[in-house]
Amino acid sequence: MALPGDPVMLLSVVNLKLRDQYPTLDALCDDLDADKAALCAKLAAAGYEYDPQQNQFK
Repeated sequence: MALPGDPVMLLSVVNLKLRDQYPTLDALCDDLDADKAALCAKLAAAGYEYDPQQNQFK
């Protein structure tokens, strides 16, 4: 599955998948073959940071 390019849509899809399917960001990135650093950087540029305790971007 290709992740959306739009940061707001990306945030929505990633948080949904983290909530419903993946216990960690690493598991999501491994399964979807996504670059974790690039994903975090894209969401950080939009003002969101990953919270591992909550397993979501805020």
